[in-house]
Amino acid sequence: MIPFLKMNGLGNDFVVIDHRTTDANTASTVAIESDLAQRIADRRRGVGFDQLVLIEDARQPGAVAFLRFLNADGSESGACGNGARCASAQLMRETGARDIIVETQSGLSSAILCDDGTVSVDQGVAELDWRNVPLASEMDTLHLDLSLGAVSDPVAVGMGNPHCVFFVEDADAIDVEALGAQIEISPLFPERTNVEFVSIHNRTRMRMRVWERGVGVTQACGTGACAAAVAAHRRGLCDRETEVVLDGGSLFTTYRPDGHVILRGPVEWNFQGEFDDEGAAS
Repeated sequence: MIPFLKMNGLGNDFVVIDHRTTDANTASTVAIESDLAQRIADRRRGVGFDQLVLIEDARQPGAVAFLRFLNADGSESGACGNGARCASAQLMRETGARDIIVETQSGLSSAILCDDGTVSVDQGVAELDWRNVPLASEMDTLHLDLSLGAVSDPVAVGMGNPHCVFFVEDADAIDVEALGAQIEISPLFPERTNVEFVSIHNRTRMRMRVWERGVGVTQACGTGACAAAVAAHRRGLCDRETEVVLDGGSLFTTYRPDGHVILRGPVEWNFQGEFDDEGAAS
């Protein structure tokens, strides 16, 4: 049986599994591959999640753990903002530390338990070059030649995973499921893309709804909030510190002058359990 934690950040929910080899009493030794991840993600027959977070042994000095992220369709993501915040919160709860360094495919990242109980993570440098988003061909990432229905002229941002941010008059009026599913697989994005629909309220507040690559419509997306904040600042629509209001609540971003994006918000522990290697939970 494989022990797990169920956690969420604003309804963006995760199964968190300890895969470190340093603690045989808690770590799982069962390999979690794409097909098993899909079975666990099934909300009727499995546990259900937007992303699965594997806590593995650190690969670089200074990090307490390496975090891997698998989407509900079994594909791997290089970054997951809310997943990193949840896993970091669990690691800080275990150690009693209020700040740690974690590692992802995107590199080292600092995580901090804030005085108000929220958790912040440094999501790294926002990628603005078309090669690093990545896009299929050279293009101005501030104004993509892409339109579908009523949406057009998006901004592309790389946050360890690709994002396509559309600015719209009313994000709540957008058919996120219909548009997001088509834009995700646009040939412009060789690794597919996350899709954000954003309405600007003022210089420090925006409304965002999101279609996550390999998942679908979710209550919140941490890297999506970061991408939206970066895109809005590049367009001159908002300041460097913003509140991003999602279906599940608010995340707070800081787009620093050095290009790093800090993501802050609440986390919750929902329950713990076990599942077998077929994905059945108990």
